[in-house]
Amino acid sequence: MATGPPAFLRTAAHPLRWQLLAALADSDYRVRELSARVDEPQNLVSYHLRLLRDAGLVTATRSSSDGRDSYYHLDLDRCARELADSGSALHPALRHDPTGPAAPLHGHRGGPVAVLFVCTGNSSRSPIAEALLRHRTTGRVTATSAGSRPKPDLHPNTIRVLRESYGVDPSAQRPRHVDTLDGRRFDRVITLCDRAREVCPDFPGHPRRAHWSVPDPATPGGTADATYPAFQRVAAEIDTRIGHLLPVLTEPVHQKDPP
Repeated sequence: MATGPPAFLRTAAHPLRWQLLAALADSDYRVRELSARVDEPQNLVSYHLRLLRDAGLVTATRSSSDGRDSYYHLDLDRCARELADSGSALHPALRHDPTGPAAPLHGHRGGPVAVLFVCTGNSSRSPIAEALLRHRTTGRVTATSAGSRPKPDLHPNTIRVLRESYGVDPSAQRPRHVDTLDGRRFDRVITLCDRAREVCPDFPGHPRRAHWSVPDPATPGGTADATYPAFQRVAAEIDTRIGHLLPVLTEPVHQKDPP
């Protein structure tokens, strides 16, 4: 006996909600930014974001730059499961198999893809992202990180969580100021800190920009051991986001030099 379409399809099929999902698949955004991208009033966008949150597809976190703002984030793992379940509800043969050969990662002018991660201190979030992307791509991607106000050294828990949870040794990494990369070309620039997003400079070649609104795992004034669970949670979130980034890096890069 035929039944109605799965809840995911009913939710995602609305044209505006689909636009919002597509925008959030690329980056975390605030309501006013989403309103501008879809060219709809903020109150209407907020209403549909609430429906997406109720469906468990979208989450929201307070901005660390301005606590009156929130960044919205798409749960791509949840979307993948819902899409797979929706396909198999029609026919078992339609269940998606995500496994397959790794595509080559080519960036600007045919060289390796170059990705820059930026946060404020360049001691926790961005170096974790740099180390995990380099580890996952085994040299197929040039991964770099920097900060708008870099710390003298990596946070001890950054080193600990990368070694203990991922088998990665980041001892060769050192915090650097984003200004030291002036003139470097990147295919993608990803900010992981709400404050750093506001001050991240432009780079030659018009790299694709994205924002990951990730909380700072370092608790001001706290002990290293007290903040370690926060580092584990943040590293896991970044690792998940890196996993979703990898297929995107195989997309063709169409960049032109400025005139």
